[in-house]
Amino acid sequence: MLETDGPRRVTDAETIDLGEVGSHITPLGDDFLVQDRTRGRVRLLRVTRSGAVTEVLGGDVEVGGHDAAGDRIVAAAATPESYGELFLVDGGAAPRVLTAFGARAAAAGMVAPAETTVDARDGYPVHGWIAKPEGEGPFPVILQIHGGPYASYGVHLFDETQVLVNAGYAVVYCNPRGSAGYGREHGRSIRQAMGTVDFTDVLDFLDGAVASDAALDGGRVGVMGGSYGGYLTAWVIGHDHRFAGAIVERGFLDPTSFQGTSDIGSFFGDEYVGVASDAIARQSPMAVVDQVRTPTLVLHSELDFRCPLEQATRYYSALVRNGVDAELLIFPGENHELSRSGQPRHRVERFAAIIDWWERKLPVNTGS
Repeated sequence: MLETDGPRRVTDAETIDLGEVGSHITPLGDDFLVQDRTRGRVRLLRVTRSGAVTEVLGGDVEVGGHDAAGDRIVAAAATPESYGELFLVDGGAAPRVLTAFGARAAAAGMVAPAETTVDARDGYPVHGWIAKPEGEGPFPVILQIHGGPYASYGVHLFDETQVLVNAGYAVVYCNPRGSAGYGREHGRSIRQAMGTVDFTDVLDFLDGAVASDAALDGGRVGVMGGSYGGYLTAWVIGHDHRFAGAIVERGFLDPTSFQGTSDIGSFFGDEYVGVASDAIARQSPMAVVDQVRTPTLVLHSELDFRCPLEQATRYYSALVRNGVDAELLIFPGENHELSRSGQPRHRVERFAAIIDWWERKLPVNTGS
C-alpha cells in the first residue's frame, strides 16, 4: 500500500500468492479484494489496511476474476465439475452459484481426481492428484507435468486429464518444487537449479501414487508435458528409461538458442538456468538428448514465439540422428496457446494425435 511515508507491505508473500492468476485489486470500502493462489486453488480474499485477511470465496474453486458493487461481490470461478461459473456473495451471506454452465459436462460423466500428498526422497511433501477410469484395472499410467514452471495444477475441471482417463489411462500429476501456490521458497527453489528437485519430485510422486493404488500399473508408464512441462519431460527421459513413450510439447529444450529467439528470451533463461555456459549445460535437455531411449512425440506450433519452433526441430533432429523412435507434429498457424485457445479443429486433432500416440506406445489393452 502506498502511503504518505512510502510503500507498506500488507500481505505476506510467503503465504499469499497474488501473481499470474489474472488477479487485480478491487477496492471495497476501506478494504481490498484480491485473488490468492494456494495449493491448487485460487480463493478470493478481503484484506484490510492493517493486513487482516478474510476468505470471501474459498473451497474447491479457482477464481479467475471478480468485481464488486456496494456489498455485492461477483466472481468467476472454475470448479472440479465446471470450467467456470459465476458466484455471488451478497453482504454476509454464503456464496451462491448463479449459473450452470458446466451442467452438460457434469451430466456426461466426469472423473473426480483424488487429491494426495507423497513424500519425496528427501522428505519434502509433494502435492498432487490421481485420476483413473472406473474399474479395478490395472491401468497404464501417464505422468503429466505442468508448464511454467511458476504455475500449478489445480482442482478445476481439466480437459487434458479427462480425455486421457476416458481413453483408459490413469493420470498422475503434481506441483513439484518450482510451482506456484506453496510459498515463495517453494516457487524459487529451482531457479538456476532446473532438473534437480523438480525432476525427483515428479518421479517420487509417480512412484508414491503407483505404490498407493493397485489399480495403477507401474510397469506400464508414459510421461508428457508442455512448455516447462516439455522441458521436464525431456529431462526425465534423458535420465530415466522406464517410460514406454513420451510427449514433449512446446518445450523449453535448448536454453542457449532460446535467449536469442524467444519473446521472453531476454530474461527467462537468465533467471532459471543462469548465464554461465557450464550452468546452462547442466540444466539443458539438449545436453542429455544423447541419453534418450524413449519413443518420443515432439509436438509444437508453427507460430510459437514463447518456445520457438526451432526448439522442437533441434530436439527432434537430435533424437532421429541418435536412432530414437521419434515423430514430429507441427500445427500450422498456431502459437504457444494451442491447447487452450487454438482453433477448435486443431485442438481436436491434437487430442487425436495424443491418444493415437499412446495407443501405439502404451496400449490400454495388451491382449494378455
